[in-house]
Parts: sequence; structure tokens; C-alpha cells
Amino acid sequence: QVQLVESGGGLAQPGGSLGLSCAASGIIFGISSMGWYRQAPGKEREVVATITWSGGTTYYVDSVKGRFTISRDNAKNTVYLQMNSLKPEDTAVYYCNARLVTAREYWGKGTLVTVSS
Repeated sequence: QVQLVESGGGLAQPGGSLGLSCAASGIIFGISSMGWYRQAPGKEREVVATITWSGGTTYYVDSVKGRFTISRDNAKNTVYLQMNSLKPEDTAVYYCNARLVTAREYWGKGTLVTVSS
């Protein structure tokens, strides 16, 4: 079992910044990667960014490249998402995801990010 607790999010103006964090607890040694997904109203959940737990290899969806940065702190079992140059279309509920070496996935409860003037 892996428990994921997200924090951060909230309201930002277009062009502003926000940071998200996700602390993992439980069977940490089994995690192969963690990431952030988002779901906007009326849309399907999509991957935003992922990072491998050991090598730190990152992936970003094209729409956030150059604006968002995913990072991890293995000692704190925490993954972060720094979001800069936010756009209204970034508005969504952001979910933390952990994928185990067994391919089983765990999800956080989600945190709302609203980008609006």
C-alpha cells in the first residue's frame, strides 16, 4: 500500500506560479515512478509530468514543457511540481500518482489549481 498526500495548489493569476507537493508513505521501496496528472472540467484525466524514482528521468506533456518542472526528494519520499507561466487552460484538479514496479498504481485525492484573473 502507498498513501499519497498532496499539498499546494490554489488560485493564481495568468503568468503566475504555484507549487504542488506530494508526500508518499507506505511501501516506498516498490515505487518505480511518480507523477502528476490533471483533469479539467468536462475533460479526461491527462498526464502532466512524471519522474522515475531511481534515475530521475522526467517526462512532460508538450503543453507544459518549459513552464513546469517536476522533481523529487527521495529522502523525504516527496515529489514536487513547480508551475510557472500559468495559463487559464492549466486550471484543473491535479492528482499525484505513484506507480509500483508491479505496475500497480496509487492516486492522491487531488488538489485544485485555478488560473484566473
